[in-house]
Amino acid sequence: MRTNRDRLVMISVQGTISNPEHTGRHSVSHSGEPFLLPGTGGITYNVRVGDCAFGWEVDHVEPGVSTLLDQKDRNSPQNRGYHFYSCVGNEAKVVTGDAKGAKGIVTGHHGGAEHILIDFSEEVLDKLTLDDKFLIKGFGQGLKLLDYPDVHVYNLDPNLLEKMGIIEKNGELHVPVVAVVPPFLMGSGIGSTTMGTGDYDIMTADYNALKEYGLTELRFGDLVYIQDHDNSYGRCYRKGAASIGVIIHSDCKLAGHGPGVTILMTCAKSILKPIISQDANIAKILKIGRFEEK
Repeated sequence: MRTNRDRLVMISVQGTISNPEHTGRHSVSHSGEPFLLPGTGGITYNVRVGDCAFGWEVDHVEPGVSTLLDQKDRNSPQNRGYHFYSCVGNEAKVVTGDAKGAKGIVTGHHGGAEHILIDFSEEVLDKLTLDDKFLIKGFGQGLKLLDYPDVHVYNLDPNLLEKMGIIEKNGELHVPVVAVVPPFLMGSGIGSTTMGTGDYDIMTADYNALKEYGLTELRFGDLVYIQDHDNSYGRCYRKGAASIGVIIHSDCKLAGHGPGVTILMTCAKSILKPIISQDANIAKILKIGRFEEK
């Protein structure tokens, strides 16, 4: 597949770990039940890409290390820049502390929290502190598929693109994914124009619908096909469109929320087609998280 990767620029951005935040008060779930649970931020030691995104006693938990530039001003241009330039599959290097020099991989963008999620080995996680900093070689924004001008690519390292097993056939791109998400299940984030800095959620209030479409076992890092959703210039329903994304955070108990999806590819026309494969997970593809080579 021909791309313009030789014309892309690689730009460094540097961030630190986001301290976990909490109000200390109960929230109310989509079923009307109060809950008081851990959420986003920090170093999550026992949840990594490749793990199931369901079943944890958490809300919006992020696998691995949650990072940003400025926790006090998440919406600053500098923090947005850190978010935008960091693409899924990019290399991240620890530049401080006991783990200095260790390398990890960017696994997703979490909008709202404005976090960049990074996977490191368990050995590195144990050495990190909340004061550590990370240098990311931002590479991927501006990526184009030269023979498919109607397909928009966001947040995707070209090296990961080349490993996704995409098949070109009769003017279509057949993309390996774990599941197809029907358009009516997409919730929080609809209408947003932050395709390059965030995510949007698969709603999980209707368990029977999730079961019907084979979504109850989704894992962090799974690639999914969102049917009839166009993310070209904003997140919207469009008949015949399709988007490819990666699961980046856990299930959520709030109405309209659920596992988050960072968009990697989208097209308003019927060019992207799904190939169902349980191997379509970035942890498996990149040998990180639960599938890292020991």
